Amino acid sequence: MDSAGIDRFEAGRGRLASIAYRLLGSAADAEDAVQDTFLRWQAADRERVEVPEAWLTKVVTRVCLDRLRSAQARHERAAGAWLPEPLLEGDPMLGPADTFEQRESVSLAVLTLLERLSPVERAVYVLREAFTYSHAEIAGILDITESASQQHVHRARIRVASKRRRGGEADPASARRVVAEFLAAAMSGRTERLVALLTDDVTAISDGAGLARRLRYETREQVASYVRAGFRPTPAKRRLAGGSPEIHIALVNGSPAVLAVVDDRVVGAVAFEVSDGKVASLLGIAAADRLTRLNEAWQQHEPAAPVINAW
Repeated sequence: MDSAGIDRFEAGRGRLASIAYRLLGSAADAEDAVQDTFLRWQAADRERVEVPEAWLTKVVTRVCLDRLRSAQARHERAAGAWLPEPLLEGDPMLGPADTFEQRESVSLAVLTLLERLSPVERAVYVLREAFTYSHAEIAGILDITESASQQHVHRARIRVASKRRRGGEADPASARRVVAEFLAAAMSGRTERLVALLTDDVTAISDGAGLARRLRYETREQVASYVRAGFRPTPAKRRLAGGSPEIHIALVNGSPAVLAVVDDRVVGAVAFEVSDGKVASLLGIAAADRLTRLNEAWQQHEPAAPVINAW
């Protein structure tokens, strides 16, 4: 391939990776999908490609749909421990964040809800909500009619909205304060204060550190009990983590998260969704293979001081 062909692909690599990440929920899988797209671009008769951006978008979307429909992907997601991969704020794979819809579409809460959609519904939702493609453009990308695109996005919005909490978008500073207060209550073991900081319909989901099926808690009392036990330091937890972690609060996928860090290595992350000054959902991820990219980003930036120096 000549340098012009490579440059044209590289100019769109970030956008392709952002699309793939939203569709697949995994940074590693997204990188693989982008690489597959590059190989197809390399083999294509590029002189016959009238609009390279549209061609590349169509290919990366098709590659992702094939992965979502594969037997392996269906098995992994059905196994129960699958959760989306968290990304540290500033990661270019998070993509556009100019509008509320774009920020929401990459939140871990929404990425988890997108698992309820069919692959085509997921693709239409992502292309429309996060990348503002027209229905005509989406129809061309997916080889469906404009009417079908409209129907898919309508159904997807309803299914996502039915499980979403609507309390307005929390600004990062106030959300961080809520999480800091929540963490202090969790560390103190004050169950009544924990319960008071939870919405009535709060949920908490954990990947079981990759060792068990996904765990889900759906009442304030269950969530408070889970959090109180999870944040209580024990020698066994320190051995599992490889030491005594520092506890940091950082932004992950646009939302505040508590990170446990040992020797500059993130060993666990709990992402929070804050609504009207309370915690609406928690998502706990500790499987090492879901923290690889976050770790790479963490080691390349200067974190703020930990809120707890030695857990």
